[in-house]
Amino acid sequence: MSLHRPGLPEELPDPELLWARWAAIAVVTAQDPAERGRYPTGCWLDGGGLHFDDCGCTWWTLVRAGDGRAVLYGEDESSDVKWHKPPIDMLAGAPDWLPHRTLRDLLEGYELGCVYWYENGAWARAPYPASLADDGLDCGMARFATLEDAAAELAGYLDGEVDDQSAAELLAHAEQHTLTRELLDAFRIASGNPDGATSAMAADLRRSGLDGGVAVG
Repeated sequence: MSLHRPGLPEELPDPELLWARWAAIAVVTAQDPAERGRYPTGCWLDGGGLHFDDCGCTWWTLVRAGDGRAVLYGEDESSDVKWHKPPIDMLAGAPDWLPHRTLRDLLEGYELGCVYWYENGAWARAPYPASLADDGLDCGMARFATLEDAAAELAGYLDGEVDDQSAAELLAHAEQHTLTRELLDAFRIASGNPDGATSAMAADLRRSGLDGGVAVG
């Protein structure tokens, strides 16, 4: 599913669904910390939230902020926001609970393309001028926009070893927070990765909360 360019807050999935789809891919593709390295790529989960980086043109972070709040920020090379004249204040109207120091550091380094936040049951962002063509949200987040999109993304990570339907079934469990170690093991074996990083997968499953526990990422 393609998203509007520039992004519209109402097109983003509920943050719980976005978290579930994204985190499930992070869990399935989990690596041991030593193997992940200092500059990881793909999807991963840590104490700072969920991350995606293709080591090239796009990177994103999703953070749960408690009390039904979340913040999504990142950049895709398609974003025109940071180069727009006159300048666009990406934090205009942003609530004070956002990680402002982190975001300001990224802004000062010209590393940020857009910021979206969720509270009171809705996504929001700074206002954009009519002349802005793209903020990068489509290229960055369309991969998680629907269950089908996320299933195709997951299948792609596994080089076609599993079909989209099998990936969708696993993601449906993630969305319902019923993803178990047994389901993961069966999926791992079916994907041709019987010797995958099982301890890392188990740790990330617990961290994600997709097994019905409390997410700690």
